[in-house]
Amino acid sequence: MNDRIYTILGAGGVVADQLAKRLVSEGRSVRLVSRSGHSVEGASSVEADVTLPDQTMNAVREAEVVFLCVGLKYDIRVWSDIWPRIMSNTIEACKRAGSKLVFFDNVYSYGKVEGVMTESTPYNPSSRKGEVRAAIATRLMDEVKAGSLHAVIARAADFYGPLAEKVGIPNMLVFKRLSEGKKPNLLASDRTRHSYTFTLDIAGALTVLARTENAFDQVWHLPTAADPPTGREFAAMASREFGVTPAYAVLSRWMLKAAGLFDRTIYEIGEMLYQNEFDYIFDSSKFEKTFGIHPAPYADGVRQTAEFYKKPERK
Repeated sequence: MNDRIYTILGAGGVVADQLAKRLVSEGRSVRLVSRSGHSVEGASSVEADVTLPDQTMNAVREAEVVFLCVGLKYDIRVWSDIWPRIMSNTIEACKRAGSKLVFFDNVYSYGKVEGVMTESTPYNPSSRKGEVRAAIATRLMDEVKAGSLHAVIARAADFYGPLAEKVGIPNMLVFKRLSEGKKPNLLASDRTRHSYTFTLDIAGALTVLARTENAFDQVWHLPTAADPPTGREFAAMASREFGVTPAYAVLSRWMLKAAGLFDRTIYEIGEMLYQNEFDYIFDSSKFEKTFGIHPAPYADGVRQTAEFYKKPERK
């Protein structure tokens, strides 16, 4: 099936671009789909709006596997309107083309979890964005259960890593600030433990799932280091890589609420603060045991991310 196409919906994001490069290096025919016509060397690109059925059908034609990696503006008004349309269009296009679907998802649908998040954690969203994610994930798996589509839901925890400048909260609040000679900021608490998925671990894991027949029709947690650090520990690791004495500020809920009056993204973070006010522990042992692939330890990931921010060309 190597002569068929691997299509990535949502080209231009850090995960989509790393995935495209990985697939190209494996000799796959890769089609990148975005509204801007974003390109990566070795892959073809198509301009399409996946909120429109006909354009989605055209983008998915002849694809063996479709990766849904779309990122939307961090605004519940946008998510509520657009995510259901994207999922419906993608499902229908994959069904018509006979394509398998890999949906790159987050953990918002789980809501606040007492203990560890696993693939069997029930959906119990604690936010409006979580309700949207739970609805589209349920829609997808209903199609799988009906036998009309082969699909995978591949979930990651919050991101950090090289190139994740616009999507990784630790990148924005910790690494970028340290690179500018400023103290890191932490959300809500410095004492809770929080899992982070290293971006460089994601692309390889997605390709493994895509080429493994018996991986389909189920949920997988992508490789994420166990024993997550507290905010204090994470900030300290990053600070040491920049050669500065660990120091940080905690952004409280009321501070973010006030800032949210002037910034929509900060406003939208407010309903997600439960992820920082309580332990957020993500388990990927199912993937690791099945495929023998393990994530970068936090110390290694933090070092690589800091090295990216310390490059002279970024000054």
